[in-house]
Amino acid sequence: MEVLKNGDKPHVVCIPSPFQSHIKAMLKLAKLLHHKGFHITFVNTEYNHKRFLKARGPNSLDGFPDFQFKTIPDGLPPSNSAESSQCVLSLCESIRKNMLSPFLNLVAMLNDKSAAASSSGLAPPVTCIVSDGFMSFTITAGEELGIPVVMFFTLSACGFMGFYQFHALLEKGLTPLKDASYVTNGYLDTVIDWIPGMKDIRLKDLPSYIQTTNPDDIALNFCMEATQRALRASAIILHTFDALEQDLLNALTSIFPFVYSIGPVQLLLDHFSKKDESESIGYNLWKEESECLKWFDSKEPGSVIYVNFGSIASMNPETTGRAWLGTCE
Repeated sequence: MEVLKNGDKPHVVCIPSPFQSHIKAMLKLAKLLHHKGFHITFVNTEYNHKRFLKARGPNSLDGFPDFQFKTIPDGLPPSNSAESSQCVLSLCESIRKNMLSPFLNLVAMLNDKSAAASSSGLAPPVTCIVSDGFMSFTITAGEELGIPVVMFFTLSACGFMGFYQFHALLEKGLTPLKDASYVTNGYLDTVIDWIPGMKDIRLKDLPSYIQTTNPDDIALNFCMEATQRALRASAIILHTFDALEQDLLNALTSIFPFVYSIGPVQLLLDHFSKKDESESIGYNLWKEESECLKWFDSKEPGSVIYVNFGSIASMNPETTGRAWLGTCE
């Protein structure tokens, strides 16, 4: 750990994408850093902060002297609900357009000694930003403030490489699709043989955001912009481990100056979960419902198949086996 003047701890600002799984992964990484001696400022959107308090109780995010929570607005219209997921596409647009300024103001405030003394318990100056890879405005913030930015992509090396290729796919004319028929006419079986570290890949094996006919598609451009901006980061972290994706990690290391694998994070946390006060800080945006566990316990071992559609998917009760993203319905 770097020794700072006046004996200050390193102070890292952690900011996840405003979605359950991204928040959970970032909070676990923040706990690891806290255990290693870092002062933590964890930044949620105001909307998600309210959801945490509703789900876990009004004092659940009080934090500790060296593990504090701050908020910034998400730039979306106010909502009276504190239980539902927000429109994913609207959030993506707002992340690109509205979050840089309030984030800059927050970090500047944290670095103002007089403001920090009154509002954050004499926190040391911010020495690093650990940002979700899809909150790419933090790169601009770090450059303006002279603070190194580490991008944490909460996905595999394979997934990250797929998103990183969006720019090349666009340049080669492989996306967007010429029309909707290209989804079903066999075009997506086109073999892509030029991605380093990836063999026998077809277009349909890459992240599905490329399967659009719109060059201004929000999701396509959001992900492309994030992975391209990551080239300007001080380092990137991927939620994977070397033995699983060694070829891809080697390929990414030839593109990005510093690439670190840190997964599975939960296994690292298990080594000291009872030794760090931050363990009491929970992750869930929804109130936990434990009743279903009684039903699981009533079944024979090996008799239940559990399928996780993620935190923004919903099931249609009238259509068995069908699920869709709860984006902007």
